[in-house]
Amino acid sequence: MHPESRGHGSAPVRHPCSTAIHGSSAAREASAGIVDDVERMEEPGTPRVDARAVPPRTRTLRARWLGRIRYRDAWAMQRALAAARADGTLDGDQVLLLEHHAVLTLGRNADLGHVIAPEPLLRERGIELIRVERGGEVTYHGPGQLVAYPIVALATPGPGHAAHGPDAPADGTRSLGVRPFVEALEGAMADTCAAAGIAAGPRAGHPGCWVDATGPLPRKIGALGIRVARGVTFHGIALNVTTDLADFDLIDPCGMPGLRSTSLARERARAGLPGADANASPTTASVAEAAAAFAPALARRLGFELAGDLPAGADAAGERRALEALVERLRVPFSTPTPAGAR
Repeated sequence: MHPESRGHGSAPVRHPCSTAIHGSSAAREASAGIVDDVERMEEPGTPRVDARAVPPRTRTLRARWLGRIRYRDAWAMQRALAAARADGTLDGDQVLLLEHHAVLTLGRNADLGHVIAPEPLLRERGIELIRVERGGEVTYHGPGQLVAYPIVALATPGPGHAAHGPDAPADGTRSLGVRPFVEALEGAMADTCAAAGIAAGPRAGHPGCWVDATGPLPRKIGALGIRVARGVTFHGIALNVTTDLADFDLIDPCGMPGLRSTSLARERARAGLPGADANASPTTASVAEAAAAFAPALARRLGFELAGDLPAGADAAGERRALEALVERLRVPFSTPTPAGAR
């Protein structure tokens, strides 16, 4: 593994990274920026998703461990599930837990100039560059990195449930709006780091999950980029577990030149924790372990009950088959999106 990779990345507000956003003015501005960016990505003519939110007290989050999966396949799955959730034909919220083969993705308005690697090198390594509908700048996904895609209804799903003002839920439960949702994702990433023995937290003015956030050498360990369409979220987070940090040298992570990327493996070794290996190869097993910590943390922070099998008891291949069958049953198109913006 590379020492802390010096990536270079996105406007701090635009491409996410994760952990709870604290109350400094810079942090509040950054949090608002994420929310504003998300809301600008809603489908034209749809209501603001956080105007009349769903009370989460009795809701269930269904975790699905899918193992290593191609980016385009996971992208198609989450788009189909989000459409069904928005239509009301999918009753429950979902979180897809997985890792990807090496790929670079660009947010819808991302600057291609933050891709440092020349096209021939990407082609030689088999790394596809894909422009998607989330916010944020360029990011890297690859082996050894936990990716989580929550498909969660922020507004009441189904026809006739448009949002018309700040109605509080009748039973007094906490509303679920965009900002609390983003903070739950960020907090769950920090909780996952803590479960591995690593303290991570916010860095003022730079949303994301950072190690040594206020110290002389802040290092980014997680990223977040979501889309909200018809009141339902998709895309999500990426947490570096045993990721090969050298791959971040292909890009300016988050569009921030000079940004240092790190991983749980690197930080555990730095801290001298038992069994830590800074040069550990990326493994799906390490990602599965992180997934088993992240999903309960996210459910807890959202106030949801958690359902589904987590690693190590989950059957990834069986879960993928079940997910494809679910999509077909819902009669939602399940097809790989057409290439957009690849170089």
